[in-house]
Amino acid sequence: MTETVLRSLPTSDGPPSRWRRFSGEWAADRQAFAGASWRKAMMWIFLLSDTFVFGCFLIGYMTVRMSTTVPWPNPSKVFALEVGGTELPLILIAIMTFVLISSSGTMAMAVALGYRRNRRATALLMLVTALLGATFVGMQAFEWTKLIHEGVRPWSNPWGAHQFGSTFFMITGFHGTHVTIGVIVLVTIARKVWRGDFDIGRRGFFTSQRGGYENVEIAGLYWHFVDLVWVFIFALFYLW
Repeated sequence: MTETVLRSLPTSDGPPSRWRRFSGEWAADRQAFAGASWRKAMMWIFLLSDTFVFGCFLIGYMTVRMSTTVPWPNPSKVFALEVGGTELPLILIAIMTFVLISSSGTMAMAVALGYRRNRRATALLMLVTALLGATFVGMQAFEWTKLIHEGVRPWSNPWGAHQFGSTFFMITGFHGTHVTIGVIVLVTIARKVWRGDFDIGRRGFFTSQRGGYENVEIAGLYWHFVDLVWVFIFALFYLW
């Protein structure tokens, strides 16, 4: 009986068992993430959870749009802007998208220069990114004001399905809140970089912890995520 049990146990000789192959693959994944700091890992977890939230919002929007029996408002007409007596469809949205995508480029340069310890260039590029983000929020506020003035409400609108207003204000407002928070974070970290807090290891006011240039990268992860989400919002709300 004892010999039978011993024979059934895996040994180090011969091909590895299925369990050992699985444990070896899991160990490799652990090693891949072993170098990630606690702050960066937490940011990735937050972005993953936020992806689920935005995903639920967008799936709900698509479900409502495809199931409603009332015609959906035409984006080219709803989001058109009159310039010099000529109605230009989606011109404001195109500018907003260009501004936000450009801010992703300046943020990427700020991260690269941050790890090179180029303090002034990093701070300036982060401030430029924050300025572009604030510009985006300002144009979004103008867009909201225009639609509200034309009669769009969360419960009704003059162009078609009533669900248009509620889904539009909820999703774009949620995204705009993320951009606003990102602008505040960028300005705060840019100030720390400009003062040299990360070079001398000065402790933070709220956390009492010493920061580093990795904070610039973590802010960049958040900002790139916000930009990526806007691509999906742009495609589903304005182009569909």
